[in-house]
Amino acid sequence: MALEIGLIGLGKMGYSLAQNIKDHGHRVVAYNRSAEKIQEAESYGLIGAYSIAELVSKLAAPRIIWLMVPAGSPVDEMIESLIPLINQEDIIIDGGNSNYKDTLRRYEMLREKGIRFMDVGTSGGVEGARNGACMMIGAEKDVFERIEPLIKDVCLENGYVHTGKNGSGHYVKMIHNGIEYGMLQAIGEGFEILEKSQFELNYKEIAKVWNHGSVIRGWLMELMERAFEKDPQLQSIKGVVHSSGEGLWTVQEALELQVPVHTIASSLFVRYRSQQEDTFSGKVIAALRNEFGGHRVEKKDK
Repeated sequence: MALEIGLIGLGKMGYSLAQNIKDHGHRVVAYNRSAEKIQEAESYGLIGAYSIAELVSKLAAPRIIWLMVPAGSPVDEMIESLIPLINQEDIIIDGGNSNYKDTLRRYEMLREKGIRFMDVGTSGGVEGARNGACMMIGAEKDVFERIEPLIKDVCLENGYVHTGKNGSGHYVKMIHNGIEYGMLQAIGEGFEILEKSQFELNYKEIAKVWNHGSVIRGWLMELMERAFEKDPQLQSIKGVVHSSGEGLWTVQEALELQVPVHTIASSLFVRYRSQQEDTFSGKVIAALRNEFGGHRVEKKDK
């Protein structure tokens, strides 16, 4: 069943998701602050909108409007700009990495106005958004059922779950990202030991063999092989690892629930330290994040 979607935010994830949605036969009206991105979307066959009002006007009610904008005030500002333009029973989807507490607040505010709301935690990086994502969805049951045909199309098989009530999607994604922090840290530390050993090792080949039959095989190791193929010693980048915020939120939640999270907390602190001192493990994690999510890396001065 083809649906009609208004998508706001054509960054790396948003544009890839918009393409994925269109490829599955759904109608996509796209808006971005920069006209260049809208024009790029139009060249792909998406319907461009050069203002929020234009986007809303090009969608038939009940509308589905998917936000792919940075967490925090940008989400609030976009919702505030939409409220006067949309109707009761229209659906707003927050597909970014919002704090679940903000999601709960937004849900209550929109519910009072009769506007439906969904939180969609999205994983799989840019490649996933483009070719098959993994999604964790918090929503009322009837809202989820309205959107499920679209979700099924843009996700991998078995790649989505209705986690329950509003806020739970972003909550599960937050914990997912906390786990990711720990996994990246373990990989980074392992390769730093290899780098400091007495042996002359080919890190690309090690990542490759570890990804074929070993206990630690997986997509991260595949991406590690790719990163070492581009730069065998990771000499072109600094070991500065930025924090998106979800690791911190995971640790804060653990503190509130009195759950010991030694690995996740330690990995978060290492990210803070990496901004003060260059390390090989930092290079590994920075390279991995660039590979799976297109996250910015700090280049070394030549």
